[in-house]
Amino acid sequence: MEPPNNVQHEVHAIISGRSILLWLPKDMADIAFIRSLGHARWDAMGFCWVVQNHPANIRKLNDYFAARLKWRESSCNEEKKPAVEVKPEPQSLRVIRFRHGRIRLVNPYEPEFARLIKQLPLCMWEQETKSWTLPHSEKILEQLKHFCTNHGWKFRYEEESSEMNRKPNPRPSAAGNPKKCPETYLEKLIVLRYSPRTIEGYVSCFTEFINYFREREPARIEHAEIMTFLRYLIEVRCISTSYQNQMISAIKFWFEKVLGLKRETYYLERPRREGFLPTVLHEDEISAILGTIRNLKHKCLIMTAYSAGLRVSELLNLRIRDIDSKRMLIRVNQGKGRKDRVTLLSVKLLEILRVYYKQYHPKEFLFEGASGGRYAERSVQNVLQRACRDAGILKHTTMHTLRHTFATHLLEHNTDIRYIQELLGHTNPKTTQIYTHITTKGLDQLKSPLDNIDL
Repeated sequence: MEPPNNVQHEVHAIISGRSILLWLPKDMADIAFIRSLGHARWDAMGFCWVVQNHPANIRKLNDYFAARLKWRESSCNEEKKPAVEVKPEPQSLRVIRFRHGRIRLVNPYEPEFARLIKQLPLCMWEQETKSWTLPHSEKILEQLKHFCTNHGWKFRYEEESSEMNRKPNPRPSAAGNPKKCPETYLEKLIVLRYSPRTIEGYVSCFTEFINYFREREPARIEHAEIMTFLRYLIEVRCISTSYQNQMISAIKFWFEKVLGLKRETYYLERPRREGFLPTVLHEDEISAILGTIRNLKHKCLIMTAYSAGLRVSELLNLRIRDIDSKRMLIRVNQGKGRKDRVTLLSVKLLEILRVYYKQYHPKEFLFEGASGGRYAERSVQNVLQRACRDAGILKHTTMHTLRHTFATHLLEHNTDIRYIQELLGHTNPKTTQIYTHITTKGLDQLKSPLDNIDL
């Protein structure tokens, strides 16, 4: 991108993803101000200053430079100037949903409303935008609508288009002739018996890392350079915190496990995860989804995943011998973290599985593809998406949503959360606490939530 032609004393600015590019005549007072914004840096190639694209920085730039500041349109269609802070309307609540799963509330100050928000889970106050953000969930939306109805407020729900339409920049590894992941890296992952999914994720992350430093040997990359790479991922690629954590783990694996260096020399601080609540389906929605599926194998796939709370990899790795009809249990072999466990076998599921077995005669895996072997993960995801579309369900639903729904429905039927922890295979009870409420019902009183569904 060519810098704009500078007019004397004018400052030109362009929004570029999560960065603001600034071209200005050399003036020590102006430069001192730019540096005061924090995380500001000089881009020698673009011959411009780069600061974070944040509403607070935009306000400070406008206040300091005033009429001297000239905002210019970006040459990239995806790069959009962020919306200015929206002022709340009287007696009105505006709910904006972002792509990453949280909502922002735009509303006038009302003490009773503020008390309500503070009682909701995972609420956060953003000082810069003067607004509350919350996880997106049907329960929270219902509480907000209920408040508006009781107090005569207007309720407006919308999705943030700039977030929904934003496309990440291409990865460095997408360039021609990318460097391949070192064999020693892959061999070490295999020797330490990492799962195939973890190996795939680590190799993908590390391949991107080494291609960012094409002219450098991976063993010679220093801590400061790694931090520059991580800032690139955050500011330009707009990655999630979960992907950032996976990238850090992949980099640490290279230095610590493969090269055998000490941890202190390359330790990287990890970001905090955003507070999200999982999407959960109502029992009527589960019934509607199953009612739209005509293919017997497809129906068994969805019923098994929901009724037992299985991850999609655990579902597709099930073998015929894992169905224990005498004890009414399903055995999960080497689930996440290479742990075995048992979970519930629904009475209704067992009945339909017997019909399925007589019709399809699977040989090795319980669910096999048309040509044998494991059923494809992408295919089962497509089955669920089609069923949701046919059932008129607009929620963002994945196979993992069925697992969240399984746990939530058990809680709603007074199941002790300690048993749910065992059924889900959670090592840390805090992971299960997202589903809240502890009860005292015994394991002998449990039954799969599928048995409460009218089919």
